[in-house]
Amino acid sequence: MLPVTNAWTFALAAFALIAIPGPSVLFVIGRSLSLGRKGGLLSVVGNALGMIPAIVLVSLGVGSIVAESIVVFSIIKFIGAGYLVYLGIQAIRHRNDHTETAASPQTHPSSFRLLREGFFVGITNPKTIVFFVAVLPQFVSYGHGMIPLQMAALGMIFFGIALASDSIWALSASTARAWFARNPKQLSRMGAGGGVMMIGLGGALTLAGNKS
Repeated sequence: MLPVTNAWTFALAAFALIAIPGPSVLFVIGRSLSLGRKGGLLSVVGNALGMIPAIVLVSLGVGSIVAESIVVFSIIKFIGAGYLVYLGIQAIRHRNDHTETAASPQTHPSSFRLLREGFFVGITNPKTIVFFVAVLPQFVSYGHGMIPLQMAALGMIFFGIALASDSIWALSASTARAWFARNPKQLSRMGAGGGVMMIGLGGALTLAGNKS
């Protein structure tokens, strides 16, 4: 099994990486600004669950094949980027929906939809697979055997840290959004701003190098 020292060292490395705002953080902030606390937190959970397939693939050795295939890697990247742009456009189109009171709950996306959208963003993030392929093996103790289980354990450590960190970002962004809740115009601009952020993130991922 995975040695404790390896687990702690990897946790510190993962925390240092996750603490630096990246695509997942920008996605979560954009969703929280557009949808509020519930929408932001459900997007965090969905996005984190999207890591599970990557953890399984890497543990089974399939992740390296995906990471090394330029065609597959590019397809995943463009699908994810396009979906982010789509979500951003939807946030701008429906920016006024969330300025209404709780008396109109039908205007809010369902929890399942929020989880599904977050999951799709997470599973189409090729940088997650690249990180797992490049970093996880360095913390595996081959002398202890059970390599797939060690890889899976490291992946779940990353999952837990990312879930906690992104939740903090979601709560912070949704709190900032709540400050403007009494002003419908400001709240509308906040929702549109979250949409613009997601569109910009999708564009940036599209323009980025295939394996950057």
